[in-house]
Amino acid sequence: MIEKRKKALPQGEFIALIAMMFATIAFSIDAMLPALPEIGASLSPDDINQAQLIISSFVLGMGVGTFFTGPLSDAFGRKPVIFVGSGLYCLGALASFFSQSLETILISRLLMGLGAAGPRVVAIAIVRDLYVGRDMARIISLAMMIFTLVPAFAPLLGSGIIAVSSWRGIFVAFAVFSLITVLWMSIRLEEPLPRDKRRPFRLPQLMGALREMVSHPTVRLSIMAQTFCMSMLFTVIIMVQPVYDVVFARSESFPFWFMMVALMAGTASLLNASLVGRIGMRRMVTWALGVQILISTGVFALTQLSFGEPTSFYIFVFWQTSVFFMVGLTLGNLNAIAMEPMGHIAGMAASVMGALSTVAAAVIAAPIGLLFDGTIIPMVGGVLATAGLAFIVMLWMGRVEAAATPA
Repeated sequence: MIEKRKKALPQGEFIALIAMMFATIAFSIDAMLPALPEIGASLSPDDINQAQLIISSFVLGMGVGTFFTGPLSDAFGRKPVIFVGSGLYCLGALASFFSQSLETILISRLLMGLGAAGPRVVAIAIVRDLYVGRDMARIISLAMMIFTLVPAFAPLLGSGIIAVSSWRGIFVAFAVFSLITVLWMSIRLEEPLPRDKRRPFRLPQLMGALREMVSHPTVRLSIMAQTFCMSMLFTVIIMVQPVYDVVFARSESFPFWFMMVALMAGTASLLNASLVGRIGMRRMVTWALGVQILISTGVFALTQLSFGEPTSFYIFVFWQTSVFFMVGLTLGNLNAIAMEPMGHIAGMAASVMGALSTVAAAVIAAPIGLLFDGTIIPMVGGVLATAGLAFIVMLWMGRVEAAATPA
């Protein structure tokens, strides 16, 4: 039975607002990609590759911040935590704008990541406050479908900002984006967590909630699967620009190809929203991972053969699209699977899931990125390995659910 609580926003506007909150992360990462060579040349001319740490520092800050934002939102309400997080995010963006060294900008990006954890985690908790079950999965999927438009255009937007101003102008765009989101939410969205349902911010109660969550087998397995799926996404994002630049000599057209791939892959969330009610969340994730294993195995085998550059490039674009498409079919469902039994501690559950999966995925993806050798083999091989691990986890989840179902 689907439970709905009173909502102040029409569903369409609610989905758009949630998508805007989700998009803060994608915009903060993808718009930076075209700027990394220029930032490296400006702040780290002796080792331009160190500019990639700008992505890693943001992800690290986001992962750490994710641990706290959920419990804080359970104690003080959803909107106040988003306001504070957005303030930290804008402060970090301002500090990044004025940074004169790579070390300073890394610290500033860490602060941005801490702040971005607010809308990232609390947006999921807000959906859980207002929806449950497969309806919740559909709402998240539709929000993610809209949010994919942001990463699709973010590299192109970043390139345009660099052309008009410099790489510093990107951080102004980040602050403006966050301020628009907060203003919209403050005016249109009523606080979704009533005072009588809030949990005091006390360590014993938080530890009790944490023990309850990690003791649930489906939640544990969902976190593991999310980790591997996110590591696939991070692996591609970290290595995609060097591949376009070094392997295929297409650095100038990279933003356009990235946009095309992201737009095509964005239809995955629409497909998921239309099928998840009939197929179920776990099966959708399992099937998507199985298809990805087949595609990545084929592409990995083809990379061992000799193809002309145009042929190999289009094979890579197809494979990149398949990875992004797989992400659209998995992450929303995995979030919904784990959140379903944790509605009474939604903020805490969202925090632990987001923190563990994000930090662990970054730890997995970073070494894979360092293996870049001028070919696509490390990228494809890394995605294939993590897809296989995620598939095993989902089969395990199926066995757990079958064992828990009465005969």
